[in-house]
Amino acid sequence: MRNVAVLGAGSWGTALAVHLSHMGHEVQLWARDPALAADIAARRANAVYLPDISLPSSVTVTDSLGAAVRDTDLVVSAIPTQGVRSVMRAAARDIRRHATVVSATKGIESDTLLRLSEVIAQELGTGRAVVVLSGPSFAVEVARRLPTVVLAASTSGTAIELVQAEFRGPYFRLYGSPDVVGVEIGGALKNVIAIAAGVVEGCGLGHNALAALITRGLAEITRLACAAGGQRDTTAGLSGLGDLVLTCTGALSRNRHVGIELAKGRPLGDILAGMKMIAEGVNTTGAALALGRRYGVELPIATQMYAVLEGKSDVRSAVEALMVRRQKAETEGTALPDS
Repeated sequence: MRNVAVLGAGSWGTALAVHLSHMGHEVQLWARDPALAADIAARRANAVYLPDISLPSSVTVTDSLGAAVRDTDLVVSAIPTQGVRSVMRAAARDIRRHATVVSATKGIESDTLLRLSEVIAQELGTGRAVVVLSGPSFAVEVARRLPTVVLAASTSGTAIELVQAEFRGPYFRLYGSPDVVGVEIGGALKNVIAIAAGVVEGCGLGHNALAALITRGLAEITRLACAAGGQRDTTAGLSGLGDLVLTCTGALSRNRHVGIELAKGRPLGDILAGMKMIAEGVNTTGAALALGRRYGVELPIATQMYAVLEGKSDVRSAVEALMVRRQKAETEGTALPDS
């Protein structure tokens, strides 16, 4: 039995805490909000984010960051993207030097355009073992012990094996990957494409359009991931295509929900105000475009979604702009035969 700290008491953090306790671990679940921590501890359930899931007795809820991480060798970060740096900075003095940190959030830091494993390394030191956990995984399905397969990515084979051993279970399988860049870019950008998928759904554009969007969205993700140093095969796997399909088609997808509501004509501010959980794709869209400019990569879907999110275009105009773009070969760099 290993003591584990899970930072972030949203739906994903709570689900991971429940899962790890089912795997035999003693879990400290940290919530930033003292009132939320107290309510979860009293109810033995997270009434805000996972109301139908009971917390096992081996999950302790706390609002003390130091108490959560001090006596553990495994720290799981399920903090929203833009809060990762401040939490890691606050926890740095209490996290053990040899502890392995698992980054379970999918996004890009807006100000720096850093991947979250890079943010964690900056705040905790580059010698720290960091493993990225990514793949198709709705929180409530993990908490309900439904079959889930994800990816553990790290530059350390030992750290990958550790996470595979500690997280694995009869319903939870993990593959390993050394391609941290490809895994993180895939996990972040699929949320952007999912907003577009919601637009397709909300506008009633049909299955043809959705299939095309997912396919071209994957091409967009792959271009950026490879330009940033990732591997093409990675985006065809669990953290790319697998997560993309789930997020673009699943009714539980927050980012898809944002797109559906945008298609109804609702202002973005009103949509986000009515959501309990964060739709990471909203902030990631601008960061993705900035990365695209850095690497000289064209991201047409992200470009149109950014225009919609910023109120510079409506969803119908965005769809039309994508459809009337210059036609070309499907595969980048492929020359079409002469007439």
